[in-house]
Amino acid sequence: MQSHKLIAGLALAVGLVAPLAVTASPAAAMATSCRVELFDIDSLNAAERDGRDELRFLVGGNLFPRFNDNYFPMVTGGDGDPADFEFPTTIVGTVGSVGFDLREVTPPAAGTGVSLGVAIANGLTCFGLARGGVAIEETFVDGTDETFYSYQVRLKLTGL
Repeated sequence: MQSHKLIAGLALAVGLVAPLAVTASPAAAMATSCRVELFDIDSLNAAERDGRDELRFLVGGNLFPRFNDNYFPMVTGGDGDPADFEFPTTIVGTVGSVGFDLREVTPPAAGTGVSLGVAIANGLTCFGLARGGVAIEETFVDGTDETFYSYQVRLKLTGL
């Protein structure tokens, strides 16, 4: 009779443990690269004396906004979103890095302008992400052109 209780107890224990093993998910697949996109830019202080900068990003040899010498006018205390720059996006592997070069342009023919500084997305950040995982990298771009300027740029990395 003791053995029947022991066998029943073992069967019950196996019945409780087995479903856990079946429902456990496999380890998340790690990213082999990341999509890098502008997430946000905030002006802490604009470079020009009038308190307004005309901005573009140079990413992978492409200017954003892209069309017709477009630029985004940013004032001190202003906020820029990805749509304001026509969604600058690129890819980075798990090694290396990519830069989002913030440029001050002079309308009406905006062109490539002058670099104010570069926000960097590092491949090492991507290395630690699962596919679909997200990380935000933040850079402060500041210096002196006509006057002191300072921008906070956030880049979003999504594991691929």
